[in-house]
Amino acid sequence: MSANTASGTTLRLTRYAHGGGCACKIPPGELERVLAGLAPGVPGDAAGTLLVGLETGDDAAAVHLDGTGIAVLATADFFTPVVDDPYDWGRIAAANALSDVYAMGGRPLVAVNLLAWPRDTLPLELAALVLRGGLDVTREAGCHLAGGHSVDDPEPKYGMAVTGIADPDRLLRNDAGRAGLPLSLTKPLGVGVLNNRHKATGEVFPHAVVSMAALNREASEAALAAGIRCATDVTGFGLLGHLYKLARASGVTAVVDASAVPYLEGACEAARDGFVSGGTRRNLAWVAPHTDFSGADEVTRLLLADAQTSGGLLLAGEIPGAPVIGELVPAGEYPLVVR
Repeated sequence: MSANTASGTTLRLTRYAHGGGCACKIPPGELERVLAGLAPGVPGDAAGTLLVGLETGDDAAAVHLDGTGIAVLATADFFTPVVDDPYDWGRIAAANALSDVYAMGGRPLVAVNLLAWPRDTLPLELAALVLRGGLDVTREAGCHLAGGHSVDDPEPKYGMAVTGIADPDRLLRNDAGRAGLPLSLTKPLGVGVLNNRHKATGEVFPHAVVSMAALNREASEAALAAGIRCATDVTGFGLLGHLYKLARASGVTAVVDASAVPYLEGACEAARDGFVSGGTRRNLAWVAPHTDFSGADEVTRLLLADAQTSGGLLLAGEIPGAPVIGELVPAGEYPLVVR
């Protein structure tokens, strides 16, 4: 009997969660209302200078250590099971947490585990496989993994808090976009609808797992080498949600060429068949008032808002191998335009 079975019956981790992956995020509009007015003052005895905080909803916090050429990056990310295989879930969650550091142009230095587990419902052997998956990805990233925190919880959750370092003068930020820059995307969209189909039917999509477990390290390094200064990663708020935040923070309009956006095999069919998460629909409702869709059909809109888990980097610039999906232009009537 494998570790993911009990009494001869395969345990499906996704059945123990109300949502899956980054689709279980608090909706962006609700989150912004919660955070309104919470921008902290500067402590008088704080070490270093805060470079990136709450203001633009960027991927990680950044603090410049005074008198050094080092910015410390701090982030945390965790979520409910996105796939049934515990080892793969651990790999995906770790890659997703590390992505926030890569999205800022940094290098992950050390991570700690964040684990919630229903110890009376699911075998602890499965939790060990989740943690093994996370460990293997941090090793691939060259990042230390040291301890963490765990709680007994009715719903399984896993992720990491990650600390990284970066050059403070070469940070990738979501408020550094400028009109005239192309927009590039380093991973195809569609893991959200495929994961939702997996949860509903048990169908397995290995190519989606490969995409989610892949590190954004090479894309981040290529962006820095190309002199790019504006980027974000595409996760739970979907391409349009994260692009809206980038365009708003940068004071520009982002134009998306819908025909140029890459999708994982089977994603369009899954969307047409209705395997769309509530998180994706909330993403679309949030951006719709700020978007000129220029006749884009409902399936296209949903896919562009698809809640991604461990998605790629969205770059204001070009790097080898990443398709150009649009451009930044001077601010117009809408922050987003889909053609």
